[in-house]
Amino acid sequence: MTDQTQLSRPETTRPASESTHGSGSQGENRRENRRTEPGARGRTTIADGVVAKIAGLAARSVPGVQGMGGGFTRGMGTVRERVPGAGGRSVTGGVKVEVGEVQTAVDLSIIVEYGFPIVELAGDVRTEVITAIERMTGLEVVEVNITVTDVKLPDEEEEEQVPERRVV
Repeated sequence: MTDQTQLSRPETTRPASESTHGSGSQGENRRENRRTEPGARGRTTIADGVVAKIAGLAARSVPGVQGMGGGFTRGMGTVRERVPGAGGRSVTGGVKVEVGEVQTAVDLSIIVEYGFPIVELAGDVRTEVITAIERMTGLEVVEVNITVTDVKLPDEEEEEQVPERRVV
């Protein structure tokens, strides 16, 4: 009868002088450890913030996504951009993630540019986010939930581009 554990190990040859029977020395255990892949010799933990950044950047890269977040999140982002030293625009605004050891789930709040089909755009965002996270982290993305919080109209963009007037 063949031991099933032997079938999964890589084949090695032993010198004729080395016995295959016996108590199993520590030297043999060390040789066994050297044969394991380096990735199996430790633990990698990926922080929630890392996954959130990847998801935020991937979602923003899809044409038709004008911005991320709801009203409050966008308002805080605008304040952060204007305050010197506050770090500028947040990549994780409108992104919430739950990260486990091998799986992750993502919730996105997006703002869509007027004229883009929302259901199709949401599918494109979902695909882009899943691909980016799985490629970069190796985590399995179990779900990407998308909430469309606003539609950006063409005339709204013109209003935002008007420079602020300051009283001197």
